[in-house]
Amino acid sequence: MTMENLLGLSPILLALLGGLFTWLVTSAGAALVFFFKTFNRNLLNAMLGFAAGVMIAASFWSLLKPSIEIAESRGMIPWLPAVVGFLSGGAFLLLIDKLLPHLHMGLSTDKAEGIKTSWQRSVLLILAITIHNIPEGLAVGVAFGALGSNPDPATLAAAIAVAMGIGIQDFPEGAAVSVPLRREGFSRGKAFFIGQLSGFVEPIAAVIGAYLVVAITAILPFALAFAAGAMIFVVIEELIPESQSGQETDLSTIGALIGFAIMMFLDVALS
Repeated sequence: MTMENLLGLSPILLALLGGLFTWLVTSAGAALVFFFKTFNRNLLNAMLGFAAGVMIAASFWSLLKPSIEIAESRGMIPWLPAVVGFLSGGAFLLLIDKLLPHLHMGLSTDKAEGIKTSWQRSVLLILAITIHNIPEGLAVGVAFGALGSNPDPATLAAAIAVAMGIGIQDFPEGAAVSVPLRREGFSRGKAFFIGQLSGFVEPIAAVIGAYLVVAITAILPFALAFAAGAMIFVVIEELIPESQSGQETDLSTIGALIGFAIMMFLDVALS
């Protein structure tokens, strides 16, 4: 399908397709649990570092930079929506982190965060992963939703770059969820189910993000920065600390640099 054909589709439909793509890639990564029971810790760290690099690059090149440019083109104070939206996105994830019961992998149930609950360990693990993936879905949705205000090939290419970049990092991310669950004693089927479920929230968040910016075009600069702030929160709160555990921390650093470079290339080359 050509760019012209894609531009003829609804931005919300494109956001859904982009979200489904990232979910499918996550599922493909989670399926590695059927072939491996454990992962080398250094490889896992490099994969997590790669995911962090992609998300950092996407936050700037695909979200914050367009937010500033769109605000300027509309006669707004260029930095204001970007700063307010960025901090609001981080605050939103912080609030969810404090309220929603969840448990990070490798920790005992008594280390669960959020409101105290008697929910099962598997449910708490799924919720932790869900929090992680909400910003990625929002980023895809907001990027495609921008077509409602600016339906041109460059905007579409930028949105495709976001979906591709997040999809690329979702493959190792899916494996980074399912394989450790297998090591914790979950069956392969259940580990895969939870791993792929971690990406299911992305098409939902993508549709919500796209709908909001299409319905209320004035919030587009704010929404782009909001998604960036939410993603950076996840990177700093979870991905970077987790990727630096172990002895060979250089591998995760190199992974982050490669991930950043690939996402930057995709955004600049496609747009």
